[in-house]
Amino acid sequence: MQRTLIALVAGLLLTNNTFAAKSPNIVLIISDDQAWGDYSFMGHEAIQTPNIDRLAKQSRLFKRGYVPTSLCCPSLASIITGLYPHQHRITGNEPPIPPGGKNTDEYRAQVQECVGFIDTVPTLPRLLAKRGYVSHQSGKWWQGHHSRGGFTHGMTHGDPKRRGRHGDEGLKIGREGLKPIFDFIADAGDKPFFVWYAPFLPHTPHNPPKRLLDKYTKKTESKFIARYWAMCEWFDETCGQLLDHLDEKKLTDNTVVLYVTDNGWIQRADNGRYAPRSKRSPYDGGLRTPIMIRWPGKVPPSERPELANSIDLAPTLLKACGLEPTAAMHGIDLLDDTALAKRKTTHGACYLHNAVNIHKPSANLTHRWIINGNWKLILPHKPNTNPIAAPELYNLTQDPHETQNLAKRKQTKTKRMAEQLNKLLPESDRL
Repeated sequence: MQRTLIALVAGLLLTNNTFAAKSPNIVLIISDDQAWGDYSFMGHEAIQTPNIDRLAKQSRLFKRGYVPTSLCCPSLASIITGLYPHQHRITGNEPPIPPGGKNTDEYRAQVQECVGFIDTVPTLPRLLAKRGYVSHQSGKWWQGHHSRGGFTHGMTHGDPKRRGRHGDEGLKIGREGLKPIFDFIADAGDKPFFVWYAPFLPHTPHNPPKRLLDKYTKKTESKFIARYWAMCEWFDETCGQLLDHLDEKKLTDNTVVLYVTDNGWIQRADNGRYAPRSKRSPYDGGLRTPIMIRWPGKVPPSERPELANSIDLAPTLLKACGLEPTAAMHGIDLLDDTALAKRKTTHGACYLHNAVNIHKPSANLTHRWIINGNWKLILPHKPNTNPIAAPELYNLTQDPHETQNLAKRKQTKTKRMAEQLNKLLPESDRL
């Protein structure tokens, strides 16, 4: 009996160790404030992104990818949880600012309350830990200390007294090299690892290396656009360093690499800010992103026509690692062709930068949007937008930059898509 028990235990340990050895490593690359077309593989006339181009050729590529919301804090929270903002309740970058300003106990208490939302929902690092994964956070991270997201390792300390709010020490990654990630990968040993690489790139400050700025200054009359274009290539170079490291350490074949942008950015030519129809907007300039998944030997490279959303990344990764998505996740497995064939729509919502009520997502709502095939409908939430704002309907195939509002000419389609959106995402907080 004792020998039988020992044999059974040994068998279970062997099975678990074998599974762990086969579990793929994961590297999630998240660019910060970059337009969906600002890559050479997407046809940009000036920006050169050879490393991301190479990744795209090696990946299952979705050129029609989206994030559910066009602001970094809630968008990143959706990526790591697989939940919409109204589910994880992180809708803005900031809580309400009291009359006394940010340097008050009231404001600091609300910040900590917002950070606490991440403790109430499953996250990729916590879920992957069930399969023995170690995880590393670097770059943009709003939710306090990296461990609050379930990361076993990381760079962000999240201490407000040390000006820790949206990444602090983590924001050095990429701009100051990738050594923390390389050290983490080395220390992981035989354990499967998850890397969250969300550098502050090409995000402002747009201060690229002189060699890149000189290159792009020759391509445009606007110094602001030249700086932004140079930042995009600088970010691409860091991606190349990370991908090359996987090659050098012979990790590429057993590593799933995913790529997404947190939200869009259209650089203004007259100053260093972004154009109105990009970041924080319900237009494709703020919401659309290429999404790619590379898994050598498991996922054949291909360009897919279907719609994808960043909330699909968590279910996709969990399935790849032998885990089931949580019941609250509405995304699909992007490696499941049957699920992709069934998808006809994707949707999301935009919210105020500074929340009105951190406990009531609808109080912060500005727009809801839905894409069905080639058609996109935007519905304004009038309490937080212009009272005369009207629905907007666009044919994205014929009008990819959303310049011709067809809502009045296509009233039946507008009504049907509005009804569909109301079922998927009501204006109230019923969901």
